[in-house]
Amino acid sequence: MRVLLAFDKFKDALTAQAAVVVAADAVRAAQPDWTIDACPLADGGEGMAEILTRSAQGEWREHTVTGPRGAPVKAGLGLVAVKNISAAARAMLGLASATEGNVAVLAMASASGLALLTPDQRDPWHTTSRGTGELIQAAAATGAVAIIVGVGGSATHDVGLGALSVLGLTFHPTEGAAIASPVPATWASLARVSGKIQPDLPPLFVACDVTNPLMGTFGAASVFAPQKGLLEEDFTRLEYMTGRMAALLAGHAGKPPLLCDTPSAGAAGGLAFGLMCSANASLVRGFDLVAAWLDLDQRIAAADLVFTGEGCFDATSLEGKGPGGIVARARAAGKPVHVFAGSVQTAADGVDLHTITPEGQALPAALTQAAANLRRAVRAAVASA
Repeated sequence: MRVLLAFDKFKDALTAQAAVVVAADAVRAAQPDWTIDACPLADGGEGMAEILTRSAQGEWREHTVTGPRGAPVKAGLGLVAVKNISAAARAMLGLASATEGNVAVLAMASASGLALLTPDQRDPWHTTSRGTGELIQAAAATGAVAIIVGVGGSATHDVGLGALSVLGLTFHPTEGAAIASPVPATWASLARVSGKIQPDLPPLFVACDVTNPLMGTFGAASVFAPQKGLLEEDFTRLEYMTGRMAALLAGHAGKPPLLCDTPSAGAAGGLAFGLMCSANASLVRGFDLVAAWLDLDQRIAAADLVFTGEGCFDATSLEGKGPGGIVARARAAGKPVHVFAGSVQTAADGVDLHTITPEGQALPAALTQAAANLRRAVRAAVASA
């Protein structure tokens, strides 16, 4: 029996790599003769850069950049030889015929992520994507032929102005000196944009784990800003100012204002929109890129059984995120698939769903005992398979 272990992270409890290790140990304990294909997952958010770099034998480099509230943070980027990237992933990056050079892979979460802030520091009016711009700049300085930016897990709602200020744009208030990293708290004073994106910037690909547009009921402010600290009474003001900043960027770049309706433009507090509008970035579905990079279809085809999971398996999981993508591909291939999650909040036809958290266990305990809970659930599933 060959089992594919394709786990995403269990947020605040286990990384994707750690979850795969726990599941693999459980499978070996219950069925030592089974063959295990270990495949940590990501869909554009935390862990994606490390997973893609490691899988393609790339080089990992750390840089000190500006964190979401201005304090310096350590953030990493991977450099992967084009020849080590699967043909399908190269095609998605416009590198189908390329054989030389490196692709840089980085994650916004490591430079401008919500997890870098304590709850009392989370405030979308005062957080900046400047560090992500610095990391992009560092990637460009390596001579990379393309840069992939995973944008899940952000702490910001600055429409990418912080990053763009590093990459060549200047933001001017009605009076006085330019604002170096314009966060939403300064937007009321901004009047115009000048400058050009640095000419040596290679093609940018923004790997998105959501499909939300920039504005509206399903936009960045409505859906994501509350978890970043936005107060309900401030929503209307932030939504209005977001539209105003988007119009300023679009006008400067000569792009249509309707660009903000593009699916995934609202990813990472609008960083996806800002990079698409001003730096001509291409938006890609994070899981589709990861699936191509990791040869997931072939690995699913070779498996007799597929195990996947994450912290919370809900309706959004089935909308292109990692475990949901695994479920869809495994079902299409006619493979039995099991989902393990701390919390299961949606049904999925033809899938064995396992809530790993024991009934009555409080969230703090569930987080600290996630490894034990996952190990126990996987062993039970393997024993009955």
